[in-house]
Amino acid sequence: MRLVSWNVNGIRACIKKGFMDFFNDIDADIFCIQESKLSEGQLEMDLPGYKQYWNYAEKKGYSGTAIFTKTEPISVRYGIGKTEHDHEGRVITLEYEDFFMVTVYTPNSKQELLRLDYRMVWEDAFREYLKELEKQKPVIACGDMNVAHKEIDLKNPKTNHKNAGFTDEERDKFSVLLDSGFTDTYRYFYPDTEGVYSWWSYRFKAREKNAGWRIDYFITSGVLDDKLTGAKIHTDIMGSDHCPVELDIDL
Repeated sequence: MRLVSWNVNGIRACIKKGFMDFFNDIDADIFCIQESKLSEGQLEMDLPGYKQYWNYAEKKGYSGTAIFTKTEPISVRYGIGKTEHDHEGRVITLEYEDFFMVTVYTPNSKQELLRLDYRMVWEDAFREYLKELEKQKPVIACGDMNVAHKEIDLKNPKTNHKNAGFTDEERDKFSVLLDSGFTDTYRYFYPDTEGVYSWWSYRFKAREKNAGWRIDYFITSGVLDDKLTGAKIHTDIMGSDHCPVELDIDL
């Protein structure tokens, strides 16, 4: 199976910048997007052969996720079942016979870390949600998780220490998530690779200079390790300030 995740930073804008070319070329079995920035009814996408599932934020033009899948799931869940976390359209879960597919758009801690306290509460709630799913069957989770885990996951770790996405608190929470039994699939294949990122600021010609961050992930239940067959970060694909990430898995 080929699984793809992309923070499109506004799906309507991304469509104008080549989204469909990549979507059609990659021919994913499951394609997840984050930061759709849509309200219901604002966009009709013609995706022959795919079922579509959308989770919209209550706030217009904000957040939002979607999953496009060739195989109809057994069930679909929106959010994580906790009211305080389910207003921003951040999570969709598809249940299949042998696994759960989860896409997530993790809250950003914001400038001056105005939302860091909320982020910490979210992290615990989301991890607990994944672990509850895992009691039933293995989990594949993907999306913009808004954290560069290690120093090799961003170009300038020293100058970004304590900035949103690279605080000790956020990195520690990601470590706790992995230590609870999940695999960072890109690092599974490329444990020491540097200079490969999935997000670049629109400022300071960051993408041109490859001054980026790896903050988009596929994480999988450890029991699936022997089924992982490949991972890619499509750094050449434009259309957003993020690029798509891919997981290939034999399920």
